[in-house]
Amino acid sequence: MPITAADIYTLAPYAETLGVRFGRLEADLVEARLDCATALSTGGGAMHGGALMGLADVAGAVCAALNGGQGPAPVPATMESGTYFFRPLQGAAAFATSRPLHVGRSTVAVEIDIRDDQEHLCTRVTQLVALKRR
Repeated sequence: MPITAADIYTLAPYAETLGVRFGRLEADLVEARLDCATALSTGGGAMHGGALMGLADVAGAVCAALNGGQGPAPVPATMESGTYFFRPLQGAAAFATSRPLHVGRSTVAVEIDIRDDQEHLCTRVTQLVALKRR
């Protein structure tokens, strides 16, 4: 059964609280969006790095969980995260794409790219996510 944004918000209310919206939700690609807002910005008007990292962590966790194999849906837990900020993100929204780099039995390595509305790469995050079975 396909996962929906409502499923994600139930399992991870932070995603909805932050304002993350989802597009594609598949094992090979997760697309997520975070609209720019004054409450998520820095003094210079760019989106705050913590908001970008929150978006990346949500997109990465969802991608990892979708690669969890058969059986009950696993609970993702980020073990390690590395973030590169290439340029400030300004504009209407941040657009994240998350892809699996390596799928193991109990961990998934994911890469998340965040682009602005002009499709400039602003942030890249690589994470190792543990999959805990309930």
